[in-house]
Amino acid sequence: MIFLMSLQLLLMNSTHAQETRHYTFIIRMANVTRLCHSKSIVTVNGQFPGPKIVAREGDRVVVKVINNVKSNVSIHWHGIRQLRSGWADGPAYITQCPIQTGQSYVYNFTIIGQRGTLWWHAHISWLRSTLYGPIIILPKSGVPYPFPKPYKQVPIIFGEWWNVDTEAVINQALQTGGGPNVSDAYTINGLPGPLYNCSSKAGTFKLKVKPGKTYLLRIINAALNDELFFSIGNHTLTIVDVDAVYVKPFDTNILIITPGQTTNVLLHTKPYVPNATFFMEARPYVTGQGTFDNSTTAGLLEYEHPNANMKKLQLFRPTLPALNDTSFVTNYSNKLRSLANAQFQANVPQSVDRHFFFTVGLGSSPCPENQTCQGPNGTKFAATVNNVSFAMPTTALLQSHFDGQSKGVYSPDFPIIPLMPFNFTGSPPNNTLVSNGTKVVVLPYNTSVQLVMQDTSILGAESHPLHLHGFNFFVVGQGFGNYDPVNDPAKFNLGDPVERNTVGVPAGGWVAIRFLADNPGELLTLT
Repeated sequence: MIFLMSLQLLLMNSTHAQETRHYTFIIRMANVTRLCHSKSIVTVNGQFPGPKIVAREGDRVVVKVINNVKSNVSIHWHGIRQLRSGWADGPAYITQCPIQTGQSYVYNFTIIGQRGTLWWHAHISWLRSTLYGPIIILPKSGVPYPFPKPYKQVPIIFGEWWNVDTEAVINQALQTGGGPNVSDAYTINGLPGPLYNCSSKAGTFKLKVKPGKTYLLRIINAALNDELFFSIGNHTLTIVDVDAVYVKPFDTNILIITPGQTTNVLLHTKPYVPNATFFMEARPYVTGQGTFDNSTTAGLLEYEHPNANMKKLQLFRPTLPALNDTSFVTNYSNKLRSLANAQFQANVPQSVDRHFFFTVGLGSSPCPENQTCQGPNGTKFAATVNNVSFAMPTTALLQSHFDGQSKGVYSPDFPIIPLMPFNFTGSPPNNTLVSNGTKVVVLPYNTSVQLVMQDTSILGAESHPLHLHGFNFFVVGQGFGNYDPVNDPAKFNLGDPVERNTVGVPAGGWVAIRFLADNPGELLTLT
């Protein structure tokens, strides 16, 4: 489903960048071995994961992407506000036509008012399973962090690995209407770790640390579908930043991170060299009834020992929550608060111009003739918002608007409330069929928006990660059961709610977000 902002007020004010950072991304095939299986995968510059982009707040970033593979490609800079540069956002057929084989495209954008960790990934089909990498945004020169300066900064990016072609996996799922086959492993920085069969020592990420130091771990969840618990054995983590926004610091042994989210944590190493090695582990948080990869990826935290020949060190493993521990997830989420001080304010809209209520969940669509489908009662599974399943256009939506040819490409009649209300978290309706269309909501510039997203029990309640392109938003409230528009708003946090670009709609519950539509020319998608 798409939000389309009014393009009538395209601001042309120039922003003076501190520095221009140039990168070249060459999309090409490379041979990679994991789990004793070697295959050729789509990569950037032959790297898996891909190269990191490093810039400071205020810098201009220019990335030339050259496509040398048979698939069409586009790159999304996940979480970058793209102020007045919506055409650089990257979703294929939304803000741009994809880059065809043998062609190139230059992404050009300025990082305004952001510092922390974001990431980039392919935004077409399932190429993002191998095309992804970190974006590290440092504060402006001379501006300190609002927490102790780290000794070292380390990206930790979670992903997934398939022993088969991921394009074949998603194509089969789209063809049959069933859930896609799960991955063969989760990964940390592209490596599955020692808990998987046929995983070599070279297949484990190792973080070498010194005693008595503070490390900033920049954690990214690039997994396709699964929320992940993460912990390091016998160590405490201090949460200081989510989605490139500072938060009130708090300590935890375990964190939860949704696909698309980032979390910066401080790791304070022990003041001495322990005679031990420590596992860092991640495994899924599961709410739905569908298939999932019930496995654990692990890396090693190792102290630099003065005696390099030390053997048989004691091994500490973390204790992660149960797979369905919604209570932990809720308590953790409630601890996240914006820093909300004079320097880093939380500009939460106190009044709202437009209210939206979106149901989010699964439905079904009829199976085409002469085809076998694997959804309920021979239908196809379909993801829906307000019972509308998005139909991908063949013309980029932003292009069609600029060209004045939007008629026939999309329609501005997306329902702002469910057309057929029911007990959203109770017994599902008899008819689970959904409509299909390329529908949008048009927002005037500078509109304050409140959006409540409600999970539904149609074909099973489950959590749904949702990302807003081009904007951050404030998570002002969440709860379980059906949203109560009379009583629930009284409990909203309008003082220091966490600011994000990606949020999980609780399984069998709802989440309320607010934002100001102050980014003209931007096309937004919830994915």
